[in-house]
Formats: sequence, structure tokens, C-alpha cells
Amino acid sequence: MRNSAADIWPTVHAERHQLAEDLSLVSGTKWLTPSLCPGWDVHDVLAHLVDTARTGRASFIRGLLAARMDFDRLNEIGIARAKHSDPRDTLAALRRDAPLTRTPPANLATRLVEAFVHGEDIRRPLGISATYPHDAVATALAYQLKTSVSYGGGRERVQNLRLVNRDTGAWWGEGDTVEADGIDLLLAVSGRSVEAARLTGDGAPRLSGPAAAG
Repeated sequence: MRNSAADIWPTVHAERHQLAEDLSLVSGTKWLTPSLCPGWDVHDVLAHLVDTARTGRASFIRGLLAARMDFDRLNEIGIARAKHSDPRDTLAALRRDAPLTRTPPANLATRLVEAFVHGEDIRRPLGISATYPHDAVATALAYQLKTSVSYGGGRERVQNLRLVNRDTGAWWGEGDTVEADGIDLLLAVSGRSVEAARLTGDGAPRLSGPAAAG
């Protein structure tokens, strides 16, 4: 998949619409289910996705300055801004804002990372399965592999590992092998806890489980 607006935005928009559809039957206390993102429940993650869909370059910079360059604080403010008291209203906002093409001053591949990783942050704890376009996931994974943890990537997590994507046959790095579906590699590299059975190879223990988070 080419890393261009014409290729990335249709995928992002489709993922937003699909997530909204997947969450259409969620109700009650299920919205309080802890997500894969530490400290956030699934409603928090949904609100974050709404806020990031609305955030452009100028508003991102203004928000970061207001948060005193604290990315965690920036996210907290964004969630509070986008989160409705009734999760169904937050879900309606995602549907309404799904077609937006706003982005902070970052590589467009980050929009794929947001859509896929946060989609699974919500779906897996709720027991909702999904399929993702293999080439787009590979694009998101390649971006995360070259981006440091301090900037939201996972470069340091995969030092001395060889990752093999079962979906495409592509591989990255040198060292102990970790083989998995692309979405599971993306989650693990992004610091999410992934069930050990989803990853195979000598290097798998380094990327599975809560120790990988951070």
C-alpha cells in the first residue's frame, strides 16, 4: 500500500464506519469495559477516536501548547472534550465525523495506526472480531517499527527480533523470530498485550503479555 492520502484516507474512513457499526449493539456497563489501552475504558477510546478525527495541524499545536507539551494531558483533554455522558451520542459523533480528513503534523501512516490499534483496543475486550486489509496493516506496522517508543512507535521493542507477517510473508529485522498475523504484530509492537498463543517463535515471549506495554 502506498503511503499517500489517496490510498490511506479511504481505508481510515472505512475503518471508522465499520467500528461504529460493530459498536451499534453495545449497551449499558459494557461501555465501561477496560480497553487494551491502560487506564482507558472502551468509551474513552471511542471518544479519543472522535477527538483525533476532528484534530487538524493547527488545533493539534494549539492543544499541545495548552497541555504544556504533555501528550498524556493532551489526550485527557481531548477525551473529555469529545466524550458524551451517553456513549450512544459519542458513537453518533464517530459516524458523523468518520469522513473527515484532518490530521496532526505527522506521517499519514499514523492515521492507519490509530484506526487499527484503537479499533482492537475496543473490540478485543468486548469479544468483537474483525478483519483488516493486510496491505494497510503492513503499512502501519512498518511505520511503527521505525518510530521510537517515545513518539508512540515500537522501534526499541523489536531490537534483535525478526518479525514475520503471516498475512503477507513479509519480514523485518534480524534475531529471534516472532511470527504472527499482521494485526497482532502491530498491536504488540505498539505496546499492547497480545495473547501468547497468537505469537510463535523464539522471540514471541518478548512481545506477548503485559510486559510489552509501555
